[in-house]
Amino acid sequence: MSDERIERDFYSRTEEDQTSLLTHTWCDACQEVDLGMSDPEEYELRNTIFIEGRCLRCGGSVYTELTEDEF
Repeated sequence: MSDERIERDFYSRTEEDQTSLLTHTWCDACQEVDLGMSDPEEYELRNTIFIEGRCLRCGGSVYTELTEDEF
């Protein structure tokens, strides 16, 4: 299993998927759901796809781990 981060193009997703992924978030710092995300970066690590960005409320890091059904 590779520990190499493989960059992916978040913006190649449909606009509907992008909106959903940027909206449905969880922020550990705020302890709230669906605060939103900015500056998304999509990557694959250890056969798992992640979307990483910034919480729209506090600016902290937020991560979304995609399940097989979502990619």
